[in-house]
Amino acid sequence: MSPSLFAGFALGFSLILAIGAQNAFVLRQGVRREHVFPLCLTCAVSDAILIAAGVAGFGALAEAAPWFETAMRYGGAIFLTWYGLRSLQSAWRGGAAMDVGKGQRASLRSVLLTVLAFTWLNPHVYLDTVVLIGSISAQYDDRMAFAVGAMLSSFVFFFSLGYGAGVLSPVFARPRAWQVLDVVIGVVMLSIALKLVAM
Repeated sequence: MSPSLFAGFALGFSLILAIGAQNAFVLRQGVRREHVFPLCLTCAVSDAILIAAGVAGFGALAEAAPWFETAMRYGGAIFLTWYGLRSLQSAWRGGAAMDVGKGQRASLRSVLLTVLAFTWLNPHVYLDTVVLIGSISAQYDDRMAFAVGAMLSSFVFFFSLGYGAGVLSPVFARPRAWQVLDVVIGVVMLSIALKLVAM
């Protein structure tokens, strides 16, 4: 595995690990075992499109305006610090536990429309995939490998989350599990923010 591909995979996986509306929805559907494959595929392909746009577009922009990369890097660090602190606060308050009760089976159309809204209407996804991954990719000679690594992390994460949710449902029935996960997310986000500032 090339260093650029590995770096892209590690960064992409760390960013996507953060629990948000999209991931919670995938986890919920996975626990219910409803439309798991098309749901995970939609999430991963959406991420791949955004990552490709970020790596391709940001490289050209960074060359035209060198100051932009620095501005975005510090902007990303500020956002990640805020997100990390929010996750730690969530853990302190009891964890981002969610209701995975048994309801009526949702249609494939409604599931896909919901997850597309969670993905494309979330402003944070553009910072993560287009701006943050795009800005960091500019520091690697092999941007394509970096992008492929980040895309691969999305496919691995979403399919693992979707199909692993059924196994994990007894664990995440307990609020303590969400507290632990929120702590891990908070530490990862703060660590990435520090690395961005130290570059």
